[in-house]
Formats: sequence, structure tokens, C-alpha cells
Amino acid sequence: MRTAGRHLRRAGRSRVTRRLGMGLAVLTVTLVGVVAGVLIGARSQVDVGPFSAEMSITPAADGGTTFSIPPLGALQLDSHDGPAHLNVRLGALDQRRTEALIGDPAGIARASQTAVHDVTMGIARLGAQTIAVSVLSTLVLSALVFRNVRRVAWSGALALVITAGSLGTAALTLRPQSIEEPRYEGLLVNAPAIVGDARRIANDYTKYSEQLQRLIGNVGRIYTTVSTLPVYEPAEGTTRILHVSDLHLNPTAWQIIRTIVEQWDIDAVIDTGDITDWGSEPEASFVGSIGLLGVPYVYIRGNHDSPTTEAAIGGQRNSVVLDNTVANVAGLSIAGIGDPRFTPDKETSPAGSGQTKQATEQIQGVGQRLADTIRATPEPVDIALVHDPASAGPLSGVTPLVLAGHTHQRAASMLGQVPDQQETRLLVQGSTGGAGLRGLEGEEPLPLAMSVLYFDQQKALQAYDDIQVGGTGQSQVALERHVIKPEVPEEPLNGSPSPTAPTPSPTR
Repeated sequence: MRTAGRHLRRAGRSRVTRRLGMGLAVLTVTLVGVVAGVLIGARSQVDVGPFSAEMSITPAADGGTTFSIPPLGALQLDSHDGPAHLNVRLGALDQRRTEALIGDPAGIARASQTAVHDVTMGIARLGAQTIAVSVLSTLVLSALVFRNVRRVAWSGALALVITAGSLGTAALTLRPQSIEEPRYEGLLVNAPAIVGDARRIANDYTKYSEQLQRLIGNVGRIYTTVSTLPVYEPAEGTTRILHVSDLHLNPTAWQIIRTIVEQWDIDAVIDTGDITDWGSEPEASFVGSIGLLGVPYVYIRGNHDSPTTEAAIGGQRNSVVLDNTVANVAGLSIAGIGDPRFTPDKETSPAGSGQTKQATEQIQGVGQRLADTIRATPEPVDIALVHDPASAGPLSGVTPLVLAGHTHQRAASMLGQVPDQQETRLLVQGSTGGAGLRGLEGEEPLPLAMSVLYFDQQKALQAYDDIQVGGTGQSQVALERHVIKPEVPEEPLNGSPSPTAPTPSPTR
């Protein structure tokens, strides 16, 4: 009897041990299957406004959300608790949706309203997909390990409980207010200093975009006024060039540009740089609107534009990218050179301010390089393009007209004259994009500036219209016309004729 009792006790302990061992094996296989399923299948693509974003879930001890914006950095949000970490990686802009957004004045407001819904629906789909893939991977793994229907069923049920419980914990501990206190990483550490108060900028841009429809209408109406001005009547064969600069990612600028190109019958557009802010790959999608203009688009690189930006513009079918080169566009010979700097992390400042002696020499050096290229060109060059007006000095006497940007302030002057050489006029453009987000940091946005240049059949500048689109709360478009007076001979003391320098005559 004692021997039989010992055998029964040993058998009982053996069964308990086996059950515990099998339970631990089932739990281990389940956890491995859940983790494998999450790593392999817990990811999906979702459209958020014009962006394509990738969402994924990874196992973690403390939850949270990482919002990646390559190559600028990431935002870390303490959004929830639990063993599931949400990753959102912002991808490239979809060109079709971006063009539709730019073409619709109400598109920006509508996109901001639907963005939260897009993200919410994307997370819901991702959660359901995560549960399904985790359970499926666990069933497959347990079937390979146990080859027992009952144990496979237990593994699948346990995987469902673990996955659903983890996601449920995240949902129950959700903290929406965490988006107001993000932790910045990478270049985004400097974001508050670069763009100022994001909330105020967003509010100002909303107010500004509400005026867009009236602004476009006024641009159209002002063309009627321009066509009746008696001071200057463009002759047949006149070439019209639209000079823009420093768009800085402002989508509003494209609508104004398209309207002017159509109603002024523009032959070509010249852009003297800084079309983007950071020169990053996602920003390259912004240049897709160039192909919609239907006229040649001549471009030189600014200090906020990268080689990636330049390549994206070069990929547009109507673009002409100049970098110490000369091209014939709309019957005009145009030479241009890109800015030698790439400083997207610095605010654009007036030419020469705060610059080292080495930087000043570098900027002036590109002007000298372009001047040498122009002198080596067999045919005369009608227009030279530089981004920073500080580069224009060496071009004096080499070409009759130099166009620049960079300073966000309009200016017109005659460069220092070289004896026995032609006079050179320098026209510096304001910011066609209103300096982008920087222009919204003040009480009112910086106005959008652009100019229409009129060239006669001899390729000489006859007049130019400076156009300025008003800011927040103002649906005004101002135009100032400058007519280049012809040279008037004067009789000097010795009796030989001597021409006087042509000067612009402004007319509003």
C-alpha cells in the first residue's frame, strides 16, 4: 500500500509538472508568435491630406508615439501607456493631391479638418490588422511546434487576449493633450525658434488663405487697368518675363503666378532662388506646379535650395536650370549661377549683413565666375541671374540687366559703371512667397512680390511692373509701373554729343 501511494504521488507531481511545462511552452510560443506578427505585419499606409504616411506598431514597455519627418527629425509624444508603441513616418507628398490642394482655395482648411479623421481611421485599421496578423502568426508557429489541435487553439486564444489587451490598454490610457508637449529630435529641435509660435502662424495662415479668392480676382481686375495705362503701351513683338524669387514653400504663390502668366500673356518665368526652406526631399514635391504653368521656367539655386531641389526642378518638362551656364529662352539670352552656400538653418538676411569676410568673398566670387562665362559667350547676354545681390558687382558692364532676390526687399539701382562699357541695371525682387512661414511671424504677413518685365524686339528692357499682393485682412493688389526713359542726347561744352543714363519713371 505504501509503495502504491508513493507511485500515485509521483504520478500526480509528474502530471502537474508536465502541465506547467506545457503551459509555459504554450505561453512562450504565443509570445514569440505575437512579437513576430507585430514586427512583420503591424504596418500600413494611410493618406493624411496630401501626404502618404506609414504607420506601424512595435512592442515597447512604456507606450508612446514617434512621429518621424525625414530628414528633419522626429516628435516624441507621451500619448499612451501599454506595451505597444505607435510609429508614424511621414512620406512624400502625392503630386496629384498636392496640385488639387494648391488649386482649391478652401483645400488647406478642408485638409486640416480631415487630417485627424484620416489618422484615426488609419490607427483603427492598423489595430485590427495587428490583431489578425499576430493571431495568424501564432497559430502557424504553434502548429509547427506542437502538432496538436488543442494546444494550437490555446495559443491562438492567448494571442488574441494579449494583442487585444495591449491595444485596449493603449486606447484606455490615450492622452490627446500630449500633442501639445512634444519632445523634438534632430533638426526639429530648432523648429520653435525657426517658425515662431506655431499656433499663431497657423491662425494667421488660415486668415490669410481666406482672402485668396478675392486676391486672385483683384489680380485679374488690375490687368484691365494696366492695359489702359497711357504711359507705356507694349509694342507688337514685346517679350514679357515674370520675375519671381524666394517662394519659400508658400503654395499661395503658385496661384498668383498662374493668374499673372495667363492674363499678362507671359513668355517665360525667371526664378532667382529659394523656392524651398530646407531643400529636403519631401519639399521637392512643391516644385511640381512648375509644369502646370505652360511657359519656360528659368531657375537658379538659392541658399535654401539643395541639389535635390535643383534636380527636382530640372525634372520638370518646361524648366531651364542654370548654374554658370547660358540659355536662350523666349528670344532672350539668359545667364545664371546658383548660390554657393547651402544654409537652410539660417534666416535670410540683407546682403552682406552678419557675413564673414570669407563668405563675402565667396558670394562675390560667383559673380566673377558668371562674368567670365558671359565674356566667353560668343553672343551678347541680355540678362544675368544671381541669388544674392552681393554677387552682382562683377557683372557691371558685362550685361545690361542683372536680376536677384534673397533680401525679401525690392530694390533697383545702377551698378558701378566701367568706362567705355554698357550700363548695368540691378533689379532685386522681394519675396514672392511672402518669406514663407517667417512672413507670418509679425502682425501681418509679408506681402507677395513679383514683377513683369517688358523687352522690345532689340531685347532691351523698356518697362517693368512691380506687383504686390496684400497680407492678412487685406484683399488688395498694388501695381507700380516703371518706364525706362530713352537716352536723351545732351550737348556738352565741347560740342560733342554725350548720352545720359536711362532712368525709370514710376507710374501707379
